Amino acid sequence: MSRDQPTAARVELAPERREARVTGDWTIRSLTASIGELREGLALVPADAAWNLSALGRLDSFGATLLWRAWQGRWPERLELDPAHRAIIERIARSAERPIPAAPGFGAEDAFVTFGRVLIAFTGHLLDFAALLGRLGLDLVHLLRNPREWPLLEISANVFKVGVKAMPVTALVGFLIGVVLSYLSALQLKIFGADAFIVNILGLGIIRELGPVLVSVLVAGRSGSAMTAQLGVMRVTEEIDALAAMGVSRSLRLVLPKVIALTLAMPLLVLWTSSVALIGGWVSALVELDISFHFFITALPDAVPIANVYIGLAKGAVFGLLIALIACHFGLRVQPNTESLSSHTTASVVAAITVVILADAVFAIATRSIGIPG
Repeated sequence: MSRDQPTAARVELAPERREARVTGDWTIRSLTASIGELREGLALVPADAAWNLSALGRLDSFGATLLWRAWQGRWPERLELDPAHRAIIERIARSAERPIPAAPGFGAEDAFVTFGRVLIAFTGHLLDFAALLGRLGLDLVHLLRNPREWPLLEISANVFKVGVKAMPVTALVGFLIGVVLSYLSALQLKIFGADAFIVNILGLGIIRELGPVLVSVLVAGRSGSAMTAQLGVMRVTEEIDALAAMGVSRSLRLVLPKVIALTLAMPLLVLWTSSVALIGGWVSALVELDISFHFFITALPDAVPIANVYIGLAKGAVFGLLIALIACHFGLRVQPNTESLSSHTTASVVAAITVVILADAVFAIATRSIGIPG
């Protein structure tokens, strides 16, 4: 038989002599196919049995570990073993006796260090964000003094990317949200016979709150992540450094067009999505409450003052500005490696959605007495 062909591993038990005889090659190659059968055979060997390993062939750490576990972590009293094989099993025994290091604790000092690191990282983000705002402010002053240098081509291209291309998905989600909101509201209004108030619920809920927030979340996940990834890839490929070497302002050509485009496109997306969501709400109201389209359109201006439309549009502009600034901020902080690109893109989306929700809470407090029917 060729030496490269492993010999089958076996455990033979002689009950009359209370002896277990181990034969064959005990390597991972030969044991893989019969590991279950061998474990069952090893489990049948009595604890006080003698072990005869004189006919043992090749042995590696896998086979030695299997035998050591069968011996329950201690050497048998009667053991016949080749010195070379004994050396392998002794290494396994020493490693098994080595204590497992305890998990490091987390005390007050560790908490203080962690808090310090988080504070330093947060301060770094604030400083970089302030620097970004400063550069954009200087760029705006420069453009106001030199109107011919406005990056209109870049702005229009970004408006198309973040605005026009986002219309299908925002319309679909808005329509479904309108249907769901109207359906759930109709179930409750039927109980009290207040079918007509479905217009008030849909109008105020969608135009004032759900429309801007829903669009902002979708845009943050779609366009915000794309902006961060685009700037991050340019950082990885050193295109931004090349622009700086050619004397081209990265904030003027890359950041400012994105910020202006999203600030302009968001109010229009909010108006579009809110309109589609209201249509979805009316469709559900028609099915559940038999609300006609004429009644819905006629009652909507009385139920929802025009100030709510202005509030929704203002929210859209502010949310768009915040999303673009955060996306560009994280994109410019990407280090030249793929891990940094993925982590900063994820952080950009999470931060943008969080800031949008916080800004919406500020809007709710600041406009609590505006646009609410008496």
